[in-house]
Amino acid sequence: MNRATPRPILTAAETRTAEDAVMAAGTSVDALMERAGAGVAEAVWRFGGGMPTLVLCGPGNNGGDGYVAARLLAERGVTVTVAASDKPRTAAAGTARAGWTGPVIPLADAQPAALLLDCLYGTGLKRGLEEEEANRLRDLAAAATLRIAVDLPSGVATDDGVLLSDVPRFHLTVALGALKPAHRLQPAADRCGRVVVADIGLGALADDLVEVARPRLSVPTADAHKYTRGLVAVVGGAMPGASLLTAGAAQRLAGYVMLGGGAAGGGHAGGTLALVHRDGLDDPRIGVVVIGPGLGRNDAAAERLEQALRCGHRLVIDADALMLLGGPERLRAQAHLPILTPHEGEFATLFGPLPGSKVDRARAAAVRANAVVLLKGADSVVAHPDGRAAIAAPAPGWLASAGTGDVLAGIVAGLATRLDPFDAACAALWLHGEAARRAGPGLIADDLLIHLPAAIGACL
Repeated sequence: MNRATPRPILTAAETRTAEDAVMAAGTSVDALMERAGAGVAEAVWRFGGGMPTLVLCGPGNNGGDGYVAARLLAERGVTVTVAASDKPRTAAAGTARAGWTGPVIPLADAQPAALLLDCLYGTGLKRGLEEEEANRLRDLAAAATLRIAVDLPSGVATDDGVLLSDVPRFHLTVALGALKPAHRLQPAADRCGRVVVADIGLGALADDLVEVARPRLSVPTADAHKYTRGLVAVVGGAMPGASLLTAGAAQRLAGYVMLGGGAAGGGHAGGTLALVHRDGLDDPRIGVVVIGPGLGRNDAAAERLEQALRCGHRLVIDADALMLLGGPERLRAQAHLPILTPHEGEFATLFGPLPGSKVDRARAAAVRANAVVLLKGADSVVAHPDGRAAIAAPAPGWLASAGTGDVLAGIVAGLATRLDPFDAACAALWLHGEAARRAGPGLIADDLLIHLPAAIGACL
C-alpha cells in the first residue's frame, strides 16, 4: 500500500518564503502576479460561464491579482466592473492597476453583480476589515449569485482559520500556489466553499503539513490468508454496540478481527468474530489492539486498559480509554507508536489547554505522548511526533452522529496492521469521509460499514 501524493499546505510565512525563492531565481513579482491573475481569471471563466462580474480590489497584492484577472476576463468578453477599497500600496499592484484600462469606482459606490470576485485581502491578514468595508462586502456578497474569493475570503486569518471579521460564505476559493491552513481549518474552511489551487510556479514546496489525500490501497495477493492480512483485537466493555462497530469496520480491512472484554454479549458486526478472553492479547499474531470504544470507565475498564498498555502490540486508543489514561506520559514507553483518536473533549482531558492552532495543538500533543494523534472534528488533523501533520478536507456534517468515531477507530486499526501509523490515520480519515459521502444525508454509523467497501474500492 502506498499513499497518493498529498497537496502541501503552506502558512503565510512559508508562502512568502516560496515566493521569495522563485523571485530570487529570476521571476519578477509582476510575473508572479500575472500568473496569479491568469489563474483566477481561468477559474472565474470556468465556474462563472461569462457572468457579469464585480471585482473588489484591495490596496495590496491581492488587489493586484484582481486587476489582472479583471483585464483578462474583459478580454474574453465578460462584463467586468472594478471597485477598490483604496489605491494600490505596492509597486506590483500599481502596475497591475495601470494595466486595467476600465474605470475603477470606490467600494462604497459598487453595485451588485451576478458574480462577486473578492480580491480585497488575502494571505497574511492580521486584523479584521474596517466596519464599512466588512458591511459592504457582506451586502455585495448577499446579492451575488456566485461568490468567488481569491486566495482567502477577506477577513480570514491564514494560519489558524480564525475569522477576523464577519466573513460571508463563498462558493469557491482560488488558492494561489498552494493550500493554506485556513482552507481546511474551521471556521474559515466553512467560508471558503470549494477550494481549487491555481499553479503560479512556486516549485518544490514544504511538505511537513499536507492535505489528507486519497490513499492507494492494494488488492490482497493470491497467497494471502487471514493472518497475513492482519489481525486486530478489539477490547470491549460496558457498551457492546460501540465495540461491535469498531470490529465491523476493522473487518473490512484486516484479515481477522477478534472481539473480547465485555463486548461479546450482543449484536453482530456483519461477520464472524472470534472472542478474545482476558489472556487473548498475548497472541503474537495480533498486529493492532483497539481499546476505548464501548469500554466504560469503571474498575473493570481500567484493568482492561492496563492489560492493553502491557500487551506489547501497537495500540489504537479512543473514547473511554483516553479518559482513563490519566496523562499522555504513560504512553511514552510503548514499544510501538500508538495512535490516539480523540475528539476535542477527550483531547482537553488528556492534554489540557495547549496554545496555537489546531495543527499546533495536535503536534504538541503528539510529542508529549510520543504517539500519532488524530484530533477529530469538522477539520480533523493528524500529527506525528516528528512534526509531520495533515488536515482532512471537510467531511459531511452528517458524521456528527453517535458511533461514527467508533467506526473510524476500526478503520485506523485495520490499516495500521500494514501501514505506518501516520499513513494509517490519514488513510482512515479519507475512507471514513468517503464512506460518509456515499452514505448520503441522514447517515448513521452502521451505514458507514455498508459503504466502506465501495470507499476502499475507490482506492484500488
